[in-house]
Amino acid sequence: MKNLVVSLHDVSPLTQYFSDRILAELEELEVPAISLLVIPDHHGKAPLSKHLQFKNWLTRQVNKGHEPVLHGYYHLRAGKPCDSWHTRFVNRVYTAEEGEFYDLSREEASRRLDQGLADLAFLNRPVRGFIAPAWLLGPAAEKAVADRGFLYTTTVLALKILCGNLSVQSRSLVWSTRAPWRTFASLAWNASLRKLVHHSRLVRIGIHPPDIEQAAVWRQIRQIVSTLVRDHQPLTYEQLVKRIASLAS
Repeated sequence: MKNLVVSLHDVSPLTQYFSDRILAELEELEVPAISLLVIPDHHGKAPLSKHLQFKNWLTRQVNKGHEPVLHGYYHLRAGKPCDSWHTRFVNRVYTAEEGEFYDLSREEASRRLDQGLADLAFLNRPVRGFIAPAWLLGPAAEKAVADRGFLYTTTVLALKILCGNLSVQSRSLVWSTRAPWRTFASLAWNASLRKLVHHSRLVRIGIHPPDIEQAAVWRQIRQIVSTLVRDHQPLTYEQLVKRIASLAS
């Protein structure tokens, strides 16, 4: 059976309006449940404890069947004077200073993971997945994620099931709209990538809230999703991991 995982990144009080619109449109496209990558304190400007309306909204979405996923804590990594040229490139060019878990120590990563889980405890259901901002998860931070008992994490190229040390290769389709040239490149790249992944047993699509504001990007996302759901079963990451585990047992 072929599967489709659609994830919505950067879900927070700062993106609630666009996130809500995206969920409504995905429901129209017959994607009943997606993985919501939640930021507990988006850029240090939106702590969940101060946004009751968002917490109520997120609770409703989870009760509908969407999966909450911890997505960093601040989703921010400020540049440091001691950064190497490679780190500066990754942090500024690749991810616009959002690679929060790129080089955290095990201790600091553990602290932020614990705080993030505590902030999401109002959902009254376990949060089983952690996905680092920009998929940048350093080795020390990854050990902290495993220590906390998360079932899985992901990179842009794979789903990593932590409890069984299993990696499922799957290139995620994702768009960047930070600049016109990035938007153009994303459209061209994903037009080619969709042909390569269409017959794959697992297809992953990563959506960001600003995507819905770009008409060409959102039109392409809708077209790809509507085509894939014809012969791929939509699942959340948590559902997929549990299915893989049951088949392996």
